Amino acid sequence: MRFAATVKTSAALRRTHSGLTLIELTVALAIGAFLLLGAMTVFVQGRTTFRIAESTSRLYENAQFALQRLEADIRMAGYWGLTARSNSVAGRAGPADTVAFTVGNDCANNWSVDLNRAVDGSNNGLPTLACSSRYSRAAQPFADMLVVRRVAVEPDPEPDVGTLYVQSARFRESRLFLGPVVPAGYAASTSQAHRLIVNGYYLSRESTISERENPVPSLRVKTLAGGSRGARVVDQEVFPGVEDMQVQLGVDTDSPGMPNRGLVDRYVDFGSPLLDPALHPDNVIVAVRLWLRVRAERPEQGFVDLASYDYADRRVPAPGDRFRRVVVERTIYLRNLRPAT
Repeated sequence: MRFAATVKTSAALRRTHSGLTLIELTVALAIGAFLLLGAMTVFVQGRTTFRIAESTSRLYENAQFALQRLEADIRMAGYWGLTARSNSVAGRAGPADTVAFTVGNDCANNWSVDLNRAVDGSNNGLPTLACSSRYSRAAQPFADMLVVRRVAVEPDPEPDVGTLYVQSARFRESRLFLGPVVPAGYAASTSQAHRLIVNGYYLSRESTISERENPVPSLRVKTLAGGSRGARVVDQEVFPGVEDMQVQLGVDTDSPGMPNRGLVDRYVDFGSPLLDPALHPDNVIVAVRLWLRVRAERPEQGFVDLASYDYADRRVPAPGDRFRRVVVERTIYLRNLRPAT
């Protein structure tokens, strides 16, 4: 009886420590592989979504940075210091006038001192400019150019040599002059010297970070500079990755004294007859609407841009490349371009 009990106990122990059958092991492996595949799928999809969101967010950040730079300048267009009217500034000159000041590398005749056109530009293409550089020779063919003319907000008590200023006066005619000598007869209590600011924004197909196999577009500016070399126009990069800029101008077509004077009636492109003072002397620009199309600096693996872009007066077909893009828009109201009186 004792021997039989021992045998029975050994058999029970063998049954307790028996392993999985082949079928059970196969089922367990299949379930584990299915769960692992699901976890990996969720991980990969989450990582892809994060990468797309990060890339898109970076593009929007770049676009907002470029817009902020433009907005700060555009909003102050037509600011002349103590005087509110450009026609009260002596020394200004238009394209058909005799050269008023010698400006090195000026973009056109009197381009830098054409104060009567505080907001200027061209539609769908960079005009022929004498201030051409290797970047502007590679200008984007369908992008707009925007020119802003104004003076610095803060007066300069000690004008710099070779720099253009407006001696802005409250009760008399203001005057353009070349520093450092302030025009005679202007009292410090009723006049101030403000540095003249002229910026011509345009788009180039190249930038300072371009590579031979990957040319990166950029937003650039023709800007008026000064110093010991004299007044001159220089070319600077504002931000790389911007591949298109479109501009429309908000025009007030109401006559002076009308209830809606100062409000936008129509948005038009550069070159519109509504902007011709000879045809519509009472029209005034009160806002600028901007569109920027910003492109990633490098191609993105696994992505193809199949979207078309419609904005302003442009329809851009799907590029079909591997660069991610965003389009941003902003309307900027001008503080200083007052209706004619």
